[in-house]
Amino acid sequence: MDLSINFLAVDVSFCDMAREISGVELANVLHSTQERRLQTLSVCLFLFLYICFGLICAILVIWLLFTPFYVIPLVYAAWYVYDLRTPERGGRRCEWIRNMKVWRYVRDYFPMTLRSTCPLDPDKNYLMIYHPHGIITTGVILNFGTNAADFHEHFPGIRCTGTSLNFQFMLPLYREYVLALGFCSCSKQSIEHLLTSNGLGNAVVLTVGGASEALDAHPGSFTLTLKHRKGFVRIAMRHGIPLVPMFGFGENDLYNQVANPPGSRLRTFQTFMMKWLTFSTPVIHGRGIVGILPFRRPVNVVVGGPLEVAKVLSPTEDQVDQVHQQYVARLVSLFETYKSDYGVSPQQHLNIV
Repeated sequence: MDLSINFLAVDVSFCDMAREISGVELANVLHSTQERRLQTLSVCLFLFLYICFGLICAILVIWLLFTPFYVIPLVYAAWYVYDLRTPERGGRRCEWIRNMKVWRYVRDYFPMTLRSTCPLDPDKNYLMIYHPHGIITTGVILNFGTNAADFHEHFPGIRCTGTSLNFQFMLPLYREYVLALGFCSCSKQSIEHLLTSNGLGNAVVLTVGGASEALDAHPGSFTLTLKHRKGFVRIAMRHGIPLVPMFGFGENDLYNQVANPPGSRLRTFQTFMMKWLTFSTPVIHGRGIVGILPFRRPVNVVVGGPLEVAKVLSPTEDQVDQVHQQYVARLVSLFETYKSDYGVSPQQHLNIV
């Protein structure tokens, strides 16, 4: 008993000392309840699938080509070519994958909630815009890529589809996992297909801030890359689709990011790499031995009321600007109305760049 107590004391001291020296919070598993351990393990799996699974799948496929099992990647290659356009043609979700209990453990790790402020009419289609991007758009993946947040209970009759970069659908095998979560390409063709080819009651989720916004994802920061992002407005106007603003309070608080103000050498390098990779490379740290686990900080996704958009087949720039301004005003109103509920200071406001 004494040895056990001494061991635990050393563990606590080590965690405290490491946190002071490195600024990285270690997950103290020995003092966790079984529920919290399951949450932490689930987040580890979540991050493994997000960060490593795609690369591992690509290496596996290449390796198999030089083994007696070379026929497997060849057959898959034929399927890959045949299935190439699926991410732009409605995707291929798997409700069994979306309903896995592991996602609820990940949800409770933070915890994460979904809040509806206005019902959505299942006799309409919607373009739902998520802000901010954060480091890995955790709010989008859990709330709209899985059923962990019970989206259907909040919005009965609405079928939501998340969208992601085309890069996610290029990696062999990994693309099947992303498709199973219900994600589709964020290209114009894909979004228009989802909004016009599947009847009514469809909601397409788009994160317009993208990779650029991820570089501004610092705790307590509310900088949105939105001022010149107007493509989603044009799509909404061409088809008369209502725009639904959403804000993830706490999305930017999940990781600490190394200071990279505009004009700094790090930011210049990150911007250069982003042009080549199509995704950004924020330098982050959080919990765990290598600081890869996100902090246990709540993320509350608030879904605002829809902004009705008149159908204009060929909108002019002035018309697009007008609807864009209306959308920004609706988003700012959503943020200002609910920020006090989630611990945001009255002096904090959105910074739209």
